[in-house]
Amino acid sequence: MSVSAIFIMDAKGKVLISRDYRGDTSLSSYDKFAKCLQDDENDLKPIMTVGDITYLCIQHKDVYLLAVSKRNTNAMVVLNFLYQLVGVLEDYFVTVCEESIRDNFVILYELLDEMMDFGYPQATEPKVLKEYICVQEKHQMQKVAPPTAVTLAVSWRGENIIHKKNEIFLDVIEKLHLLVASNGTVLRSDIVGVVKMKSFLSGMPELKLGLNDKVLMDAASRNNNARRGVRSIDMEDIRFHQCVRLTRFESDRTISFVPPDGDFELMTYRLSTKVKPLIWVESVVESHQGSRIEFLIKARSNFKRASTANKVEITIPVQGDADSPKFKTSTGKVEYLPEKNVFIWKIKTFQGQKEYLMRAHFGLPSISSEDPEANKEPISVSFEIPYFTVSGIQVRYLKIMEKSGYHALPWVRYITQNGDYQIRM
Repeated sequence: MSVSAIFIMDAKGKVLISRDYRGDTSLSSYDKFAKCLQDDENDLKPIMTVGDITYLCIQHKDVYLLAVSKRNTNAMVVLNFLYQLVGVLEDYFVTVCEESIRDNFVILYELLDEMMDFGYPQATEPKVLKEYICVQEKHQMQKVAPPTAVTLAVSWRGENIIHKKNEIFLDVIEKLHLLVASNGTVLRSDIVGVVKMKSFLSGMPELKLGLNDKVLMDAASRNNNARRGVRSIDMEDIRFHQCVRLTRFESDRTISFVPPDGDFELMTYRLSTKVKPLIWVESVVESHQGSRIEFLIKARSNFKRASTANKVEITIPVQGDADSPKFKTSTGKVEYLPEKNVFIWKIKTFQGQKEYLMRAHFGLPSISSEDPEANKEPISVSFEIPYFTVSGIQVRYLKIMEKSGYHALPWVRYITQNGDYQIRM
């Protein structure tokens, strides 16, 4: 990849800040991009080529980040750099918008200067950048000598890191996106997972992570896990943190890495598979000649009895002119939100293989302009299930190697949460 220039612009295409890396780019080189914004931003494409110039852009809130290249460059690498740039700016300024960019022009220019050199990405880790590009009060910027990490192969981790207690925490968090028809047919299901880590390790440790993914496991490991009743899974769209040695992964499927210090996302993945609803909700709606409407809601947990869902909220839509709510439930509590035309059934803990009932009664005006049967909004469900993964992913091992030979404690936790989880009425 080789980028000629980076532009950050407002919603109308006006340049807020720019950085020319190769000395061959003028401000007029973004004219075609700016014209698309002024004419119709719906015609805007993330990648456009005009003549010998390639434009690559992303939108974040009310600003556009544009990379201009005059060479045959890797588009995905450039777009990934722009997203990393947004992440760094959020770490510095909390909110990335037109106002924050104008208020922090000097430090932003320094960041653009340090994150890319002659069109090639350099330091992109916020923690390392903050060691020598510091923000003080009144947006005064203080720049000190860059740490050695910037010039080393491991640019995301500094040297001489010491912790009194060497620990590393690993969280496997999965979100279930589900759309279910009223008859129970699963119309869409996706599992999006992320492996998050919090590292408190001294020195320069090397870690090796083993998962029960079919691609990552050799035949012997798969046979051993099959005998122990551990099933392997097929992960798709795997994306790693920059600390993972991709050449090692491609050669022998080993996830080997030197972790950054503190919090980071090691990898993300996706699974497209048919999943039985973890929490199934049935609804029966009865309307009585436009004078009142009644709901009978049944919620059932379909996961194993040993697991428990926490903070379960079942949101049911209701007509906008409904009033005089009355609720009766076998567990939890119900809250009516007239401004959102919904009522929410909240269950603090929902054990596996359990079933609960809730009845709701609403009064309606004698003459209603709204047909109760026309309410087609789906029921949405939110929840969190600790110590459980819907995909069945498991950490087989987490090895920690450091030349000083200290003993470190790894902690692993599994969590399943709802994503876009909807059940049609």
